[in-house]
Amino acid sequence: MIGKRNLWANKLTLDLKFFLVLCGLIALIPLLDLTPYTLGILIISFYFALIAMGWNLLAGFTGQFSMAPAAFAMIGGYTAALLNFHFGLSLWIGIPSSVLVSALLGFLLGSTVLGLKGPYLSLTTLAFAEVARVIISNSHDYTRGDQGLNVPSLMESRIGYYYLFLAVLIATALLVYILMRSRFGGFLLAIRDDAHGAQSRGIPIVKFKLIAFVLSSAISGFAGCMYGTFTELVSPEMGLVQQAGIIISMVVIGGMGSLSGPLMGALIVYLGSEWLRSVGNIQMIVFALTVILFARFFRTGLWGLFVKLYFYILTDKKR
Repeated sequence: MIGKRNLWANKLTLDLKFFLVLCGLIALIPLLDLTPYTLGILIISFYFALIAMGWNLLAGFTGQFSMAPAAFAMIGGYTAALLNFHFGLSLWIGIPSSVLVSALLGFLLGSTVLGLKGPYLSLTTLAFAEVARVIISNSHDYTRGDQGLNVPSLMESRIGYYYLFLAVLIATALLVYILMRSRFGGFLLAIRDDAHGAQSRGIPIVKFKLIAFVLSSAISGFAGCMYGTFTELVSPEMGLVQQAGIIISMVVIGGMGSLSGPLMGALIVYLGSEWLRSVGNIQMIVFALTVILFARFFRTGLWGLFVKLYFYILTDKKR
């Protein structure tokens, strides 16, 4: 047991080091004197990476498959927008409120659905996501419907937003790393690998799944709020089920249950999506086929392939 725990800790530490190196390389990209449009694409890919990290905490580390990450991002964005639009409150109140409201709704939803097993959790969160989107879309008097709501910006500089999102990604990765190295993280892994076995050992599995769900919801809500301040607009399109599918594909391609996977997947999927626009609207077809390919042949994603290559080279050098 101790050997397995040490192996997991070593892999997680390697994961964090790779993530920080990757972020260091990404931090150098603005030195290439990119256009504002290209910077904007990279910033939005960071937004998706942040939601993917929150979803990965729930699905990759805890084994709970939710279809509502995009819905919580939409809720977070609308919380800040509504507080500013109707009450004139600044982002200094709107941003923490977005996190709190998303976490509260995550708690209420999680308390209801996390006792469910099999496909019922996915179906229930899918229903919640669609209901939330339809309510926001139809509440014209409060949300202006499909026109969306304006959100004040934190800053004018896209370079500033670039590094702000990057810093948030690093902080979130460090938070997840600390959680997964703790006893709490061990409980989440036990629930993921064998929920019945964990419960038989006295672990309150619903309690820990609920905590993971609330944290995942809060991260998604914060990401949605940050996205709103960057684009200066939030709309019901943020909560489309298609958006959830893109987020899930990012994690599957990058590597579930890792720190680096969501960021790698987000960069590949979103940048690839922008590139595919030039050859027609076939992004979802390509990504669906890619997810099937990875799920069938590379279940650990790009991060898993990197780990195998790393240990192969390490073992080869010792010979």
